[in-house]
Amino acid sequence: MYTPKSFRNDNPEELRNFIRENGFGILVSHVDGKLWGTHIPMILTEDGNTLTGHVARGNIQWKYIESNPDVLVIFTGPHAYVSSSWYDHENVPTWNYIAVHVSGKIKIVEGEALLESLRKLVHTYEKESSHPVSVETMSHKFLDTEIRGIVGFEIAITKIEASYKLSQNRDEENHERIIHALEQRKDDGSAKIAAAMKRRSSK
Repeated sequence: MYTPKSFRNDNPEELRNFIRENGFGILVSHVDGKLWGTHIPMILTEDGNTLTGHVARGNIQWKYIESNPDVLVIFTGPHAYVSSSWYDHENVPTWNYIAVHVSGKIKIVEGEALLESLRKLVHTYEKESSHPVSVETMSHKFLDTEIRGIVGFEIAITKIEASYKLSQNRDEENHERIIHALEQRKDDGSAKIAAAMKRRSSK
C-alpha cells in the first residue's frame, strides 16, 4: 500500500476500531492465476488477530484458498474530493480518504467455527434493528439449508497498513480552509472527512 509518511497511521487500536466500524470489505486473492475480489462483510475477532466471514459456495474464490492462502482485504471509510480552488495558492485538486489494508493467511472453516462466525456476524449487524433476528431463532431446517450454500473462512492477520489522507501536508490556514469548504457540502463523505480532519489535527 502506497502511504506517504504524513498519511500513515500506525495506531493498532485505532485501526482495529476502524475495521469494526467499516466491516464491509473486499477480499482479494488469486483465482486461476488472476486477481479476484469479493465484496463481503467480515468480523474482526476481539483480540484483533483474525478476520472471519464467508462467501457463497457458487463463488469459485473459495476453491483456490488451499493453493493460494495469501490474501488482501481492503476496508474503506469516508472519502471526499478536495478542490484546489479552496487553497490560498495555486495547487492541484486531490482526494482525501481513509483506507485500511489487511494482509493475511486464509483457511476454510466448517462446523461449529462457521456457525459461531455466523452468530457474530448476524448479531453485529442486527443489534440496531427494531426487531433483531439471530441464528438461534432460525429454524434448524432453514439454517442447515443456508449453511450448505456458503463457505466459511478465517484470515490470520500478518500485517495491517493504513492511509489516513487528511491534508496533513497542508499548513494550518489551508487545512482550515479545506475543512470549512467540506462542511459547506451536503454529502455524508465530505462531512465525515471534515470531522476526521478536525480529530486528526487536535492530536
